[in-house]
Amino acid sequence: MEAPQNEVFRDSIATINEEGKRNWIFPKKPSGPYYEKRKIVSYVLLAFLFAAPFIKVNGNQFLMFNVLERRFNIFGFPFWPQDFHLFVISMIIGVVFVTLFTVGFGRIFCGWICPQTIFMEMVFRRIEYWIDGDRNKQMRLARQKWDAEKIKKRVFKWFIFLVISFLIANVFLAYLIGSDKLIQYIVDGPMAHLGTLVPLLIFTGVFYFIFAWFREQVCIIACPYGRLQGVLLDNKSIVVAYDHKRGEGENGRKKFRKNEDREALGHGDCIDCFQCVHVCPTGIDIRNGTQLECVNCTACIDECDTIMEKVGLPKGLIRYASEENIEKKVPFKLTARMKGYIAVLVILIGVLLGMLALRNDVEARVLRLPGQLYEKKENNIISNVYTYKLVNKTTKDIEDVSFKLRGVDGTIKLVSTEDSFVVESQGLAEGTLFIELNQNDLSGDKNELMIEVYSKDELIETTTVSFLGPRTFN
Repeated sequence: MEAPQNEVFRDSIATINEEGKRNWIFPKKPSGPYYEKRKIVSYVLLAFLFAAPFIKVNGNQFLMFNVLERRFNIFGFPFWPQDFHLFVISMIIGVVFVTLFTVGFGRIFCGWICPQTIFMEMVFRRIEYWIDGDRNKQMRLARQKWDAEKIKKRVFKWFIFLVISFLIANVFLAYLIGSDKLIQYIVDGPMAHLGTLVPLLIFTGVFYFIFAWFREQVCIIACPYGRLQGVLLDNKSIVVAYDHKRGEGENGRKKFRKNEDREALGHGDCIDCFQCVHVCPTGIDIRNGTQLECVNCTACIDECDTIMEKVGLPKGLIRYASEENIEKKVPFKLTARMKGYIAVLVILIGVLLGMLALRNDVEARVLRLPGQLYEKKENNIISNVYTYKLVNKTTKDIEDVSFKLRGVDGTIKLVSTEDSFVVESQGLAEGTLFIELNQNDLSGDKNELMIEVYSKDELIETTTVSFLGPRTFN
């Protein structure tokens, strides 16, 4: 069955032509109040993105995601493999937070906060406007033969894109391996760390490919978040929307004519100028309603308001609004679903804060050596052998570390020349120890013992172990 004429747009996307080939999008340079606000937000976020790996909180990198060594820093809090549950809860909170805002305000994350949109629209696209010119000039240049002017502009633009891509790859490397290590690698020179240089160049190529060629198709084809909209949005969600009731009127759109009484003729306020389409970075027509390709960038709002102002009609034909607001003039309010997400978010944040408050700076684990039972020594002494592992999550060395038994007479002997040791900052200390108890103090063949870990005279951690002894028979 053939689709109605006004539904044909759902069968195709603007980036693919009728022959199935790439249809290059040449968006008009946006301008207006929303664009100026987006520039401020974008440059603040870009400054944060480039600065965060180099900011230290209590000696910890502000943000770090060292997957290889399984070390993560979030807002200066270090997360080790032992804290994986905290990291998971943090990620769940992030997902619920984005979901909540999607339910309430659509794809606002994509238009205002997403790194892909910020880099594409506020960095690479602005460089392109500077070198190639606005929409019409870019289209003419694309059709132009490869003369000296075109070659000069293309090579210059591609070179700048490559330099920025290399810079972005280095910043992301700082998030992965740590800024201190990155700076050290730079000082040592690229040839001293070829194992890192090769992946760096690969990621440079990936970023260059995305921003120089793939572009808006990341949002349309690759990003799963756009498809998530179909599940999360409803008629109460605030999105960038076209007021079809006002724009279409009774007899649809009509080109603007001076001194014409459009209301009397039954035409809406939309003058069918197509400026909202020309300025769209994904090439959609917002007048067709909410679409997967729309990233809520507000470029069409600014452009439509400018046109409305020029023809003497009220602004807001395209605006942030819900379908219910357009149809019934119902103001925005929290729905039951949004309240549910808020409740879940508050609970998760409360759980995370509680876990962070209870989290120790030192993680101690003492385990019996696998395959070993117990050893009976002189004077009725029973000995068990254990391995210990201490993780120092702070940026300071923990000195004079020792072990003591709580509530029972016995001795702990380290398999080393000294009875105490140092755990380096953000380091790991491992070793072997023996626990010796008098058999008369045992209550059976299996006993639970509490071990206290001290730094000098300060108790810094406790852990429990199982102590094996001879089985007694009544």
